[in-house]
Amino acid sequence: MTQVERGWGGGPGLRYEELAGLFRGVFAQLRAGAADRDRGRILPWAEVRLLKEAGFTGLRVPERLGGLGFSLPELFNLLIELSEADPNLTNIFRSHLGLTEDLLNSSEKEHSEFWLNHFAQGGLAGSGFSEAGGRVVGDYETRLVREGAHRRLNGRKFYTSGALFADWINFGAVDENDAPVSGLVPTHAVGVTILDDWDGFGQALSASGTAIFENVLVEESWVHPVRGRCRYIGAFFQLVHLAALAGIGRALSDDVARLVAGRKRVYAQGNGPKAAEDPQILQVVGQLRAAAYSAGAIVLKAAEAIQRIDDARLARNTQDEAQAGHIGALEVDQAVPVVTSLVLDASTAAFDALGASAASKSLGLDRHWRNARVIASHNPRIYRARSVGAFAVGRFLSQADQDLSRSKA
Repeated sequence: MTQVERGWGGGPGLRYEELAGLFRGVFAQLRAGAADRDRGRILPWAEVRLLKEAGFTGLRVPERLGGLGFSLPELFNLLIELSEADPNLTNIFRSHLGLTEDLLNSSEKEHSEFWLNHFAQGGLAGSGFSEAGGRVVGDYETRLVREGAHRRLNGRKFYTSGALFADWINFGAVDENDAPVSGLVPTHAVGVTILDDWDGFGQALSASGTAIFENVLVEESWVHPVRGRCRYIGAFFQLVHLAALAGIGRALSDDVARLVAGRKRVYAQGNGPKAAEDPQILQVVGQLRAAAYSAGAIVLKAAEAIQRIDDARLARNTQDEAQAGHIGALEVDQAVPVVTSLVLDASTAAFDALGASAASKSLGLDRHWRNARVIASHNPRIYRARSVGAFAVGRFLSQADQDLSRSKA
């Protein structure tokens, strides 16, 4: 069944259904066991392997390098579908997908094409940038220092989503001169320890715990030659979270509709002989589906804005790329508060359509709220709304007032 036939609207472009068809059989398998995995805290080793075998690690890799050559809107639509099956898996692949964008944007062609080809063949990278404690994001205690022809990595990372399942960890550190540096290190290298100690009440299976590096040998070819990340990487990572939320909205909508259709018991105050004929219950179900539809549409619209940045890069138009980057970040910021609220509100309202039995752990309905809440906590809507408000008001301020406003931000 196509996305249109399911009522979620058309995908991005004429070829999307063909591309999505490569993965929908796998997604069906992932969704079938999602509630049981969540309930039993069963890590998705087999599910990650299925995705790798299907080519998921090479979605954005150009076809000439062995990948599938997805556009950004195609990628984000597919992430919505994956998240409908199991949003833990979306988070597991998030860092890998971001690294792919960095490599696609790199000016070091030989380095980037080597790794992109490796990813097209199934190589998977996990996250190794965040550090726990009171540090500012992007400020590292982890060090990569030279030792002869090689380097040594020492440090401790947290929120290492995907690293436990990955072949490589993409890390951020500082060198012996306190300059920022990044690179890749094998997950099974001597001195690398990955702990499944993430104890969040949602996204529990993304293994977003600790990675420890103790005097790990790092080959020079594993170090990224260019510092910094692609222009739209921040918006990209935000949009991965929004795609996960949109997918959760779809899964929640379907779960509630299925339960209402099969529900026999009714409340004395109800408006029909069974729940499926009660107009108030149908209203709740309809609102859930409308929220999921809207969230998905917003994500795809924001993905178009990110694609415009990449298009300008490919056209080598630096002025257009800068402008598209500014507007693209704004569009994603505008999407965050709305999509977050739509899905969080829906994951609570869903229980209004069901009875007390909906609280049964066997149904796993609570996982939708738990996963959505944790994802939203990694991407606070309040800051995005403030940023959008500053843009909106700033358009009507004098230059002096704009400068003053920025100095106080």
